[in-house]
Amino acid sequence: MSCDRAFLDLLGFFEFGCTRRVALPMGAQRLLAFLALQSDGAHRATTAEQLWPDCTSCRAAANLRSALCQARRVGSVTVIECIGQRLRLSELINVDLHRVTESARQIIAAQNPVTALGNGLIEDLSKELLPGWSEGWLMLERERWNQLRIHALESLAQQYQTAEQYLSALQTALAVIAIDPFRETAHRILIEVHVAEGNFASALKCYRDYQAFLQQELDAVPSPQMRQLVQELKSA
Repeated sequence: MSCDRAFLDLLGFFEFGCTRRVALPMGAQRLLAFLALQSDGAHRATTAEQLWPDCTSCRAAANLRSALCQARRVGSVTVIECIGQRLRLSELINVDLHRVTESARQIIAAQNPVTALGNGLIEDLSKELLPGWSEGWLMLERERWNQLRIHALESLAQQYQTAEQYLSALQTALAVIAIDPFRETAHRILIEVHVAEGNFASALKCYRDYQAFLQQELDAVPSPQMRQLVQELKSA
């Protein structure tokens, strides 16, 4: 197998390879995923402890050595760099999470117009980080990813609305709601887009559906800001 760069996908599902997918044992998969989430790499002992918390230190170290042998190289590409006692994922590995994270930050900072964004970005931002994995070290990283993608999608929906690309704005707001159905800002964007299109009945229906959902799930009501938006709509 000959290639200059390898890929590592963590969004939606784990996939690793070079010119084609490479099957790896679970220990090697966990090692690559863990290192991909450590911007400055990680100490060997810390890595072993995080990945095999239920093992003795000796057993965890042995598991780490085995995973390193399985994942350190793919073809001619060095995947994991060993610098003294530190391990680091090579910069030659194209990680989908890193790429989409950079795009998300650009959206939030409004650095690129919506027309410059790739068509698959909403789909990428809708993907979970390693769904089905229950590792403790993933919990905080998963929450970070969720917050980043929610804010990016909301910013993108608002940019689409400003550009009068209403269908894209609606679909993007709905992507946020699919991630977090309780999030009021996404529902508010949805209502505002319906209003911008002149679909007042649809806007009211969205509000009432959200109101009923909050009542049923949390015994709560929408915020005063949300209620004011609907009052203005009714009096229009």
